[in-house]
Amino acid sequence: MSAITETCAGPQISDNASPSTKSKYRPEIDGVRAFAVIAVIINHFNKDLLPSGYLGVDIFFVISGYVITSSLANRESKNFWDFITGFYERRIKRLVPALVVFVLVTSILICLFNPDPRTALNTGITSLFGLSNLYLFKQSTDYFAQSTELNPFTHAWSLGVEEQFYLLFPFLIWFSGFGRQAKNGARNLFLWVGALTVASLTGFIYLYQSNQPAAYFLMPPRFWEMAAGCLVFIGFQKRAKLEQALEQVPPLLVVAAMVGVMLLPISSAVPTTISIVVLSAILIACLKSGTAAFIAFTNKRLVYIGLISYSLYLWHWGILSISRWSIGIHWWSVPFQVILMLAFAACSYRFIETPARRATFLHLSEFLDRSIAIFSGIITLALSASFLAALPGFNRNNGGLYLFTVKDYENQFGKPKISRTAINQDSCMGRYSNPAALAQPDRAVIQEIIKKCSLPPQGSQTKNLFFIGDSQSDHFKSLAEVVNKQMGLGVQTAAVTSTVYPVVFYDASNGESISVQVKRAAIQEEIVRQTRSRAKSGDVIVLSGRYSAYFGSPSLPLHQRQLRLSRRLPKALNMEVTTGEFLRDWSLRLSEFLDHIDQKGVNAIIILPPPEFPYSGARCVNPLNRLNGSGQECKASRGWLLQNRSSFVEKIYHIQSRHRNLFVWDPFSSLCPESSSCLTVDKSGKSLFSDATHLSNFGARSLYPDFRYFIEKNKIIGAS
Repeated sequence: MSAITETCAGPQISDNASPSTKSKYRPEIDGVRAFAVIAVIINHFNKDLLPSGYLGVDIFFVISGYVITSSLANRESKNFWDFITGFYERRIKRLVPALVVFVLVTSILICLFNPDPRTALNTGITSLFGLSNLYLFKQSTDYFAQSTELNPFTHAWSLGVEEQFYLLFPFLIWFSGFGRQAKNGARNLFLWVGALTVASLTGFIYLYQSNQPAAYFLMPPRFWEMAAGCLVFIGFQKRAKLEQALEQVPPLLVVAAMVGVMLLPISSAVPTTISIVVLSAILIACLKSGTAAFIAFTNKRLVYIGLISYSLYLWHWGILSISRWSIGIHWWSVPFQVILMLAFAACSYRFIETPARRATFLHLSEFLDRSIAIFSGIITLALSASFLAALPGFNRNNGGLYLFTVKDYENQFGKPKISRTAINQDSCMGRYSNPAALAQPDRAVIQEIIKKCSLPPQGSQTKNLFFIGDSQSDHFKSLAEVVNKQMGLGVQTAAVTSTVYPVVFYDASNGESISVQVKRAAIQEEIVRQTRSRAKSGDVIVLSGRYSAYFGSPSLPLHQRQLRLSRRLPKALNMEVTTGEFLRDWSLRLSEFLDHIDQKGVNAIIILPPPEFPYSGARCVNPLNRLNGSGQECKASRGWLLQNRSSFVEKIYHIQSRHRNLFVWDPFSSLCPESSSCLTVDKSGKSLFSDATHLSNFGARSLYPDFRYFIEKNKIIGAS
């Protein structure tokens, strides 16, 4: 252990601690906690080393259920109010102080390196109130995506699950009679929790197939894991024979099985999660004094890791995330990052956690002291959340705390987009969160959006370019503005998120329902209808979209390749088609559209999507992140990028061959010049991408020379 952690170390743990003592404290449980947090940290450092090491969180869930039930067994309470206030006072003292300090310090740090930290700060704010899992679920976060590594509070989802469990569990404890030491209290609690466990586990298995974010982030599908710990405690208290039978299981064999489960790929998430929960429950039961595993798990250094595991869990992810925003993670940086994790966790345990748990207030009365503790916790959370909400306002040249100033950021990404209308929340891309707009597209509202997202022709030029598509089309808005200024053409950009044209339906990875896609599609169809009515001879309609998401790129997860298509909304929504069938049907709809506008003398351009990197963003242009900027996170093999788009590119060129008014422009070569690898930055280090699949404002503007050459070479404007 480092000198720093020795300095911050708390009380030493005796080697001969035993569960047979009068205290309910079981040091071997802290040893299991250490095992769990170490597995999580290894997985978060490098997923290849321990692919399912994230299951250490599930071990924590089982331990929490066991320890909470144990702590409430035979605890005397005068009445329900005395019981519930005592419970929440202990939870606030246990969780809030260390969490607040971690969130505040990490929020300041992330603002130094991330020029747009709003998502991170929002996650931090919600984590203070045990709601980060709901926030991440609402954001349709994929916990296993690489982008989550850049949010220093993603891991707080598990705290949200536990805290929501704590809202329900004490009521089960009390009203079952277990908390009042009623005659049948333990039996009632076992039956109630057992029934809820079956329902929760069933929900988890079902949701993981149909809505993975819900199964992962929400408390009800996770309830069964904490309930397993509760059932273990009650079962062993009342069923001595069962406990004696499980005591015969060699604990080292159980530990070996748990490690084996953690070596399995994440594609086996459901069986591995169930296995790790069952094995954790068995380990708690069979880890008895005298066994080799007991001696190992009660080693004082391992127990100490278990004691600081809460703070260690908090800080390890924050340090890794800040590292990814700055120096990166390399073989030479790992020792320093591990020392930082242990140092922050040890100091947090000694100077924050321990004093807070032992703190008393005015010694007026038990009731008043508890009330003050609870009230102080709520006030602290509210003040901390207010500070985080105001943090972007502590600006340096309007750039927040970002080290490289807002000017540096704008040089890389362009000026931040400004909301235009309540319904059109993101530049000229309609997210259409307004329920009324989703239910019945208002033509007048859409006309207003089109008007606000249009620039009239300049000078003598009267021709227009109409940009239509999904969010990728919106990210070409900066290019459209340059076209308007330099070529004098009128431009219009009106995009609908996740809705390409011709409209298609697919099983979105974020769990978005088909009904929402239908509503967006209706809006997209109305935008196209109005655009076609406005377009005149010589105008051009520009279609773009992230076609790989709809056409089933081989690199995408299977659930994104289970495509659905409807030719006439909203019929045939349940028709599942293969990628080949989908492409044929989609091309027929595109051909119908091209024939229709050809009758008016209107041309069309399809912009093929830019390269799709594993992920990229602001950190690739951070001067402190140059090691990553030239590393794997900010570059990709040119051959790999081309392979992932070959299927739909070939099909679109085939469609072009059959329509004289269709032109296909591919910006790939401009963004990825001939070489073995493609970078997310240009030669001067300016970022071409705002994320893995979308161009930055600078990246879109940089395509203007190539786009103009393409238009003039093919005589697209005004061509017959």
